Amino acid sequence: MENIGVIIGRFQVDELHQGHKDLIDRVNSKNDRLVIFIGLSPLICTYNNPLDFSAREKMLQKAYPSATILYIKDELTDEKWSENLDKLISKEIDTYDKICLYGSRDSFINYYHGHYKTKELEQTTFTSGTAIRKEIANNITNNKNFRKGVIWATMHQYFGPETTVDVAILNDNETKVLLGRKPTENKFRFIGGFAESGESFEQTAYREVLEETGIELMNLRYIKSIPVNDWRYKNEKKKITTLFFKANILLGRPVPDDDIVELMWVDIDDNLSHVIMDVHIPLAETLWNSNLFR
Repeated sequence: MENIGVIIGRFQVDELHQGHKDLIDRVNSKNDRLVIFIGLSPLICTYNNPLDFSAREKMLQKAYPSATILYIKDELTDEKWSENLDKLISKEIDTYDKICLYGSRDSFINYYHGHYKTKELEQTTFTSGTAIRKEIANNITNNKNFRKGVIWATMHQYFGPETTVDVAILNDNETKVLLGRKPTENKFRFIGGFAESGESFEQTAYREVLEETGIELMNLRYIKSIPVNDWRYKNEKKKITTLFFKANILLGRPVPDDDIVELMWVDIDDNLSHVIMDVHIPLAETLWNSNLFR
């Protein structure tokens, strides 16, 4: 029998499932003392890490009041993570203590490179935390605590910019720019849209232009990033920043599609403010004042 049993887990669920309980109960019964380390992401309120340390600590402490609940921060490498874990464990033990780290087959054990003993426990109950979170996400509970939780998570997310891409599509001699109009608007705007996770901003530019105009681009060139005062984000902490490009047409004939209902070529030398949405006037001014066409 060891003196101290150590468990490391993420516990990103609304309540401990049977797999958690089986593991913790077995370790608790084999040791004089139970220490549980909660994995701590550098991000907060994300798809795979919706709960912060405090919420998970309270959940574990309620179920196992005699356990010591600590956290271990995620690191870039397994070696650095293991080094930090060993340092944290050493602060919790005396020289005479015997330590064992416990986990299931798919746990942290394969990534641990420290000097403490590890033991793999056979898993008898198989429950997916990801599946639990997906099930929760598909159900709205009509009670006060549910709404409070949603508000908490929203208030604690990282309020970085919403990133979009806009493209000044130019004709062959770069004297005209192609603008598009949405069905609810009476003026035009540059073609573009929101960046998607996993794609570069250049890929976003090519994709959005193809979806909204049927055009394939060439000679894509970055101009600058510009804050956009979009009405949808007027009262939000998040604001839009667009990456503004210019490009020429490689293939295709302009045909409005997706959320664009009308396309129009406009002379570069014209004052675009009379045809362009107010929100895109800073882009038009940048295009005109950048000396790109002079």
